[in-house]
Amino acid sequence: MIKPAYLVLQDGSFYEGESFGSNDTAIGELVFNTSMTGYQEMLTDPSYSGQIVMPTYPIIGNYGINENDMESNSIKVSGFVVREHCLDPSHSTSIMNLSDYLISNGIPGISGIDTRSLVRKIRSSGVMMGMIAIDIAPEEALSSIKNHPQYDTRNFVEEVSTIEKYSWGEDDNAPLILVSDYGLKYNILRILRSKGFRVMALPSNTTYEEISAMRPQGIILSPGPGDPALLDTQIDIAKHLLGEIPMMGICLGHQIIARAFGAETFKLKFGHRGGNHPVKDEHSSRVYITSQNHGYAVDFNNLPTDLVVSHTNLNDGTIEGLEHKDLPIMSIQYHSEASPGPLDNIYLFDKFLRKVENYWNDR
Repeated sequence: MIKPAYLVLQDGSFYEGESFGSNDTAIGELVFNTSMTGYQEMLTDPSYSGQIVMPTYPIIGNYGINENDMESNSIKVSGFVVREHCLDPSHSTSIMNLSDYLISNGIPGISGIDTRSLVRKIRSSGVMMGMIAIDIAPEEALSSIKNHPQYDTRNFVEEVSTIEKYSWGEDDNAPLILVSDYGLKYNILRILRSKGFRVMALPSNTTYEEISAMRPQGIILSPGPGDPALLDTQIDIAKHLLGEIPMMGICLGHQIIARAFGAETFKLKFGHRGGNHPVKDEHSSRVYITSQNHGYAVDFNNLPTDLVVSHTNLNDGTIEGLEHKDLPIMSIQYHSEASPGPLDNIYLFDKFLRKVENYWNDR
């Protein structure tokens, strides 16, 4: 049943709309995504844990929900804010509508919101905590927000990482690539498997000794949610692995590699989230349109001299990729696996896998 609902922000402003999905309430950091499609991938992206996500595209849900576009085992966002949602999707693969999908995962949504106005507010004021309030007055919701832990203070990686290691696809004699799961998307595993590698996902706190004992050909540090400064355990594990095996970091994994070398990270005003961010490859000078979802970036000011900037964001000049001068280590801030977003950047997996091959051929 449709109920009145409020989106209440920590600055005291609130927006009235209609509920859809679950009738539960949700508190999280309000962020926006500029992708025109891919809402199912957004909803199931673990990097959105602890966040209320707002697509900028005005109508969401028109092609329904299918069985193939899951990027994790469940919805990971805290809540969903849209201008308009579609109750009657039209697509041959659709198995349910968006509202029913949110209900099945206990996630609230709110529609009828002027999302254009909200995006302008966030771009001006920065991201902030918010609450989707159903059957709760705005004043009471604001009090709940003030008493709720801030997004920056929680270690979300502990909440989304796999508890047990698992293989993706059949366990064969192909070379082994490990993926440290800080909040990975399944498409990373799909792509690596399609390249002919045996793939295993690991809990984020898997020790250096456990990783070495598996004798992998390479390791990928995955994307994930939250502030990398809170991840001392994962950074320490990465430090021990530097130079031991070829390593690639994606998004949060990129930030962890940078911090393992002594670099710092900082929070962006409103983050990069969407499928249309232009990034320059500094080696080829080619510009790629990229898929991004991150609220933190690596700081130029204290970047170690043995790390070279390989990619740059053309919107704000932030670091989008790093390579080590000597070691088989590379990282990117954006999502080479897309989902959602353009597939232009899968070439980066090929680049890393060539580093893997060259490293072991030279030993």
